[in-house]
Amino acid sequence: MLFASSSDAGDIKALIKAETELLLIIFIHGFKGTDETFAEFPKRLEHIISETVSNITVECLIFPAYETKGDLDKAVVRFADWLTTLIVEREVASGLGAGKTKIVLCGHSMGGLLAADSLREFVHTRPDKTGPLWPKIIALIAYDTPYYGLHPFVVKNSVTKVTEYANAATTIGSAVLGSFAAFGAKKATQPVPQPNATANQSPWSRWAGPAAYAVGGALLAGAAAGGAYYKKDELTQGLGWATDHLKYVGNLWDEPELEKRVEALVDIEKEHGVVFRILPPKLPEFLTTRTFIVLPKYGSRAKDSFLPANNGIAANEIEGHTGMFSAATNDGYYQLGLTSAQIIRDAIQTSRGIVGPRPSSPIKKARRRTRSPVEEKGESENLIDL
Repeated sequence: MLFASSSDAGDIKALIKAETELLLIIFIHGFKGTDETFAEFPKRLEHIISETVSNITVECLIFPAYETKGDLDKAVVRFADWLTTLIVEREVASGLGAGKTKIVLCGHSMGGLLAADSLREFVHTRPDKTGPLWPKIIALIAYDTPYYGLHPFVVKNSVTKVTEYANAATTIGSAVLGSFAAFGAKKATQPVPQPNATANQSPWSRWAGPAAYAVGGALLAGAAAGGAYYKKDELTQGLGWATDHLKYVGNLWDEPELEKRVEALVDIEKEHGVVFRILPPKLPEFLTTRTFIVLPKYGSRAKDSFLPANNGIAANEIEGHTGMFSAATNDGYYQLGLTSAQIIRDAIQTSRGIVGPRPSSPIKKARRRTRSPVEEKGESENLIDL
C-alpha cells in the first residue's frame, strides 16, 4: 500500500487550491436616497466577509446617487450599464479574467425593486439561453423592499399624520412628508395663513391641503416608500417633485405585476442559483402586526425568503424602515450585519458547487396567520407573520 509523502500532499493541495475570486457587493438606495443611506454598514459587511470566507477579495460599492425620476425601467437601464462597465473594469484590473467576478445586490426599499428588475433583465436578455448568467449575480438581498406593496396601515397612518401637519404648519413643502416619515419634526409655531392669503404661498403649499384628501393613499404611500431618505429639516421641492414620486413608485399598486416579479425571483433562484432574501424589520412585540411592507400570503412560494430583522426600539413601522442602518435607531443593527454576511457566505458556497441546505433558510417554526389588511378574505389569502 502506497502512502503519499508530506511533500506530495503539499503538491496536491497546491493543485486543488481554489483560485482567488472577486466579490462585488453592490448597495442600491431607494427613492431620494443618497450615498450616505447605508452609513457604515457596507464597510462592516465587507470586513465580515473578508475575514470569514477564504480565497476571495471583497469590495462593497454603492451605486452612485441617482435621480429617481420617471419610470423605474429607465433606472434599470442606467444601473445595468453602470454595473456591466464596472465589472469589466474590475476584471481587467485584477487580471482574473472574464467571468471571475461574483456579484451580490443589496437594495433598501425601492432599491430592492431596482435590483430585482435588473436581475430579471440580465436573465431574460442572455444571448445564449442555455449559457451561464452574466453578470454572475449570486445573491439579491432586499432590506424592507415592498415587493408586495406598502402595507395599507402605513397609508392610513400617513394620511392622518400628514393632515395634522398640513393644518398646523405655515410652510408645508416636502417638510410635511419628512415630518410624517420621522414622526418627530416640530410643528410650526406661527399661525396658519388664512385662505385669502395665498399670494405668498408656493403652488405646492396651496395644492397640498385639499389634495391630501384627493390623492390620499397613493401620494402618502409613495412618500412612505421614500421615507428613509428625507431630511426632516429641509423645506424643498414642489408639486413637480410629488408627481415624479408618484410616477416612480406607481407600480406599487399593480398587484399582478408585483406577484409576477416575486415569482420570477423565486424561479431565478431555483434555475440559476441566485439566492433571494428579504429582511423586513420585526418591531417590538406590541407592534408585531405593524410592518412597512405587505408580507406574502401564507401559501406563497416566497414565504421562506422573508427573514425577520429584529428592531426592538423602533416606535413604528416607518422608524423601523428608515433606521435599519444605524445602531442608534436599530438595536438589531449588528445582527443584521451577521445575517447578511451569512446569506452571502451561503451564496458563495453554493456558487462554488458546495451544495447543502437551502442557503440561509430560517428555522422552521409555526407561523401565525394574520388577516389581510385590505379586506377579509378566504383562508388562502391570509398573510404570514414574521
